[in-house]
Order: sequence, then C-alpha cells, then structure tokens
Amino acid sequence: MLRRMPPTQAWQPDILGPHFEQLTLALEPDAEGPVVATLVRFVQHPHLDLRRGVAHGANILYVHGWSDYFFQTELAEFWHAAGARFYAIDLRKYGRSLRPGQTPGYITELSDYDEDIAAALAVLGTDRPLIMMGHSTGGLTLGLWAARHVGVARALVLNSPWLEFQGRELGRAALTPVVALQARYDPQRTLPPVDFGFYTRAISKRFEGEWEYDHAWRPEHGFPVHPGWLRAVLAGHARIELGLGLQTPVLTLLSAKDTLLPRWNPLMLTTDSVLDVEVVAQRALRLGDTVTVVRLEGALHDVMLSAAPVRAKALQQITRWVRGYLA
Repeated sequence: MLRRMPPTQAWQPDILGPHFEQLTLALEPDAEGPVVATLVRFVQHPHLDLRRGVAHGANILYVHGWSDYFFQTELAEFWHAAGARFYAIDLRKYGRSLRPGQTPGYITELSDYDEDIAAALAVLGTDRPLIMMGHSTGGLTLGLWAARHVGVARALVLNSPWLEFQGRELGRAALTPVVALQARYDPQRTLPPVDFGFYTRAISKRFEGEWEYDHAWRPEHGFPVHPGWLRAVLAGHARIELGLGLQTPVLTLLSAKDTLLPRWNPLMLTTDSVLDVEVVAQRALRLGDTVTVVRLEGALHDVMLSAAPVRAKALQQITRWVRGYLA
C-alpha cells in the first residue's frame, strides 16, 4: 500500500491568476532526490449555486499529457459552471512539480503515478463523486489506473488519449524488444528526437496558435525521450490492446482526422498532428463495457486547445454525456 505523505505547505496563489491556487504534495524520493506533485484548484465563486449544474456535487481531477502541464483555464471554468469542484495535477517532474536536477517527465512504470493520484485524492476526499479527465499520456495513465482502482472514479473523460503507438501494433511489436534492451542497460539515454515542433506551431501564440504558456514546461520539441520511459508507455499500450474491462463509463474525445507528416502542413492547424486517431478510436473500445467515442471536425491533438467553435462543441458533448450517464 502506498504511504500518503502530507502536503508540504498550505494552498498558495497559482501562476494562472486569482481564481487558481496550488498545493505541493510530497512524494517518496527517487534516485534523483526529493519528488513532488502539485495540485491546482479553481477557487469557487461565492455567488454561484453549484447545485444547479449538470455535474453538481462532483470532484474533477484533470491529468495532463507528455511534455505538458495544466494551463487550460477555460476547462476549469466549464466544470466550475457545471457545478463541480475542479482540480488538476502536475505530475512528478512536470510543470510546477519539476525540480532542478530532475529528468523532465521521466518515469519507468506508469503505475508509479498511482502515488501522485493517491496524494491528490487524499486532499479531495471521498464525499463527492469523482470524474477523472486525462489528456494524451494522461489518458493512458488514467485508463490503466482505473483498472487497478475499481470503483474509485465514477467516470472517465479522455481527451485524445495515447492508447496505441503511432506505428500501430506491428510497429510497437517491432520496437518493444529494442527499447527494452536499451532500457535495461541505459534507461536514461537520450533517444533521437521525434517531435518536429509542428504541434507547438499549431497551438502556441508565438507561432500560429492562440495560446500562451510556459515554453520551459512545454518545450517546442517536447522533452527528450528516454528508453526507460518509452518502455513504460509501450507496456501500457500492450495492456490496452488486451482490454481493460472497465465498468466505469468512458467518454473519449478525438479529432476527426490526423495529419502525421515529417514536414509542416497547414492541415495541422485543424487536425491531430500527434496521434493516429483511427487506431486510438479503435483502442478506446477496448477500455470497457460502456465507451462513447466522439470525433470532432477541426480538433487539434488537445481538443481543448482547438479553435473556439470546436471547443464549444466538445464541451457540449461533455455536458450531454454527463447528463446522460451521471445525472
């Protein structure tokens, strides 16, 4: 059983402004030293009646993806207006939780994030229904977490979850033994870069996108990839392929199309330029018995960073789904 360590301090003002606070969660140290996660919450508006929203009385916990951190304020405002208490976690070695001397995003088992999530849930408590929301690698992590923690979450909302390798199962099967051998002998070796910066070009206000964020915490070409981390992700994909058998209802939001090319294409401004959305849609059906897959025309990899009309449609779909399954 994981030992829940106490928060290291009280809630503090967050970088996102007056409606957000953060709490540092102490975790067990690893080979690189002290480790923390950071819980972010949306501060309640005192005059909003939370009993009237479609998600009234629920807690939301959002988990970000690879080379990422939480900065999607509009998403927090949506859940808050829906009557829920919104929280997000920057996992160990990401964003607010990244400490000097640490390898960004590095982990060798996705199940190690159980400690981060347990620390967050200890703060949230158990008196409210829990809806977990995850993006990309965070969606993969949450699917596997839910299979190990049956009944803890009332529902899962997955935003472009990374449920399969971009080379599909044949590419994964060919790559896995090579990565496993590298991970055995040199797990933190830096592998050749695979992120050409196209996704950053599509979302960052520095380029052709509309979003401002910390490029140190979400770098243009992503964090360096290491064999130890990649082996953990590929193992997660293999587990998804076998099926998780979740009883928890799952909503999966995806772009209608992807553009996976080694050169820039303007279509990347309106499609997923990171994942093979067809295979992810197929893999989503392996998660459990009640899975809803919504495909959104014009959506980016992070659906919640797409153009405003696409985001509005995505939030409408979440509202409709929550009303149907959780009301």
